[in-house]
Amino acid sequence: MKTNGKKTKVIFLDRDGVINEFPGHGNYVTKVKDFRFVPGALDAIRKLTEQGFTLFVISNQAGVGKGIYSQDKLNRINRFMLKGVTRSKGKIKKVFYCTHRSDVGCGCRKPEIGSIKKALQSLNRNLTHAKGAFFIGDTDLDMMAGHNAGCQTIFVLSGKENRRSINRWKVKPDFIARDLREASEIITNENSDHSCLRRCRTHQSRRSTL
Repeated sequence: MKTNGKKTKVIFLDRDGVINEFPGHGNYVTKVKDFRFVPGALDAIRKLTEQGFTLFVISNQAGVGKGIYSQDKLNRINRFMLKGVTRSKGKIKKVFYCTHRSDVGCGCRKPEIGSIKKALQSLNRNLTHAKGAFFIGDTDLDMMAGHNAGCQTIFVLSGKENRRSINRWKVKPDFIARDLREASEIITNENSDHSCLRRCRTHQSRRSTL
């Protein structure tokens, strides 16, 4: 897709459940030793980097605001993640964490789109360019954030929610994938196995099998 004559090759990634293994309901990744990459995630990031996509991480990390872990520990985990990505020859342009609790009302906390705006601004682009971007996540908040910004959304099944969860969501994903690796194949048009991929455009009627 092109915006203002230029193709938008930007991808926004949630972190927990997309890049690293989901820590469990109500839990947080609080230490470097607890951070484990989802199988295939690093390869996917490398492939997308090689394809010329600019990748950002957009993640809610309210555990800091709740006092469960410190900003310093979050910084250490972030450095560990970025080193792993770099070693695998991938690149994440920048990471945006919202560390506020949900009751603070921060405009950067998903499903709000403040972090998406900041990411685009770092590329000297505005929100109109989000229409050619993708948002990949594992929760309804991710899908809502992507939708609110105008992105195409991909829901991955490697994290917090499953297919049945979609039935109660107000905003449905544009695509469903098993994990980040399969999501990368959707984006690069390499996966034609429609038995395991389902496109579910929000403007179309929902199928009861979702």
